[in-house]
Amino acid sequence: MAHKTQTPMAGHAVLVTGGARRVGAAIARTLHAAGADVILHYRTSAAEAEFLARELNDARARSAQTLQADLLDVGELAPCIDAAVGAFGRLDVLVNNASTFYPTPMGAITPQDWDDLMGTNVRAPLFLSQAAAPALRKSGGLIINLLDIHGFRPLKRFAVYCTAKAALAMLTRALARELAPEVRVNGIAPGPILWPEDAPDPQLKAKIISQTLLQRQGSPDDVARTALFLAAEAPYITGQILAVDGGRSVGW
Repeated sequence: MAHKTQTPMAGHAVLVTGGARRVGAAIARTLHAAGADVILHYRTSAAEAEFLARELNDARARSAQTLQADLLDVGELAPCIDAAVGAFGRLDVLVNNASTFYPTPMGAITPQDWDDLMGTNVRAPLFLSQAAAPALRKSGGLIINLLDIHGFRPLKRFAVYCTAKAALAMLTRALARELAPEVRVNGIAPGPILWPEDAPDPQLKAKIISQTLLQRQGSPDDVARTALFLAAEAPYITGQILAVDGGRSVGW
């Protein structure tokens, strides 16, 4: 029986937007451990990005770089991809992870809320993917978009965020058609993985967890392992969105 290699991503370069912290950092660590060279995009989390890059480079020299960009500035997106390609001479995986998330209760929604939430969750992934397409076609690469189960089942007081994630779901499928057959495009829709930094009260947390079939909270590593599966073990999967939610989207 053939044995799977422990470094299936060796020789591959990965750009993770929002890669300095939280789920993005978990994805970066997991793909790096599988052999990938990693570009860690950040907007303001410079200290966290540099710390993680040092950690990864200590594990394998010259295997991680950082990249600062404001994804709300469309003019920075193509240069961001150019810098990522230049870091390791190729690009194999683009992980559109960076996101903004906050409530927009009806009656208080502003145009700025719309521009921010749609900008980070839809516009940036679109224009980053467009800019990355030539390099990804050359490498036979992959785009992974980070969605949310609330892009399919709306969350009260988060109408704009949920709409943005629903649009990203359609964009994932549309890009899969646009970029086939050279480039695969898939999405991951997490459920209760990490709480917002202004976390909900314990009673609400318990209620959310009780709505999962597995009756427990997930972890960033659950999302990261799914990203590795899509990148290294799923060459015949494209245009799909995998829910990593403990069954919450079935159970509620």
